[in-house]
Amino acid sequence: MQVLFIDTDVVIDFLLDREPFSTNAAFIFKLSEQKKIKLFVTPLTFSNVYYVLRKFGSHKKVLTKLRTLLLLTDIQSVNRKSIELALNLAFKDFEDAIQHYSAFQNEKIDLIITRNISDYRNSDFPVMSPETFIKTFK
Repeated sequence: MQVLFIDTDVVIDFLLDREPFSTNAAFIFKLSEQKKIKLFVTPLTFSNVYYVLRKFGSHKKVLTKLRTLLLLTDIQSVNRKSIELALNLAFKDFEDAIQHYSAFQNEKIDLIITRNISDYRNSDFPVMSPETFIKTFK
């Protein structure tokens, strides 16, 4: 079973049904629901998703969506080492750096799924767009 780290942009695509990206995001989450893949996010994802979704819905509705996310993902911790690496290595986006180095500490994660491939150009392991992942999924 492949183990994936899902970047926040893909989660938001899924939960907000952002076209044209939501179809691929929904397919990936469906694979998780079917136990064909395992998905990880960090606590940052929940915070960031809440902030974005709250602009479009009530607190209660957003929490319902976050509960769905919790059912479909596991949580990779953010720790001191993640922050130190994010502060000291070559990533242009600090949040992406934190996400990356948190994922990197989990030996089970095979790759990162994001629409922001260029933000992960200095990644220590494979990065794919949702579209590319779906095309290559076995």
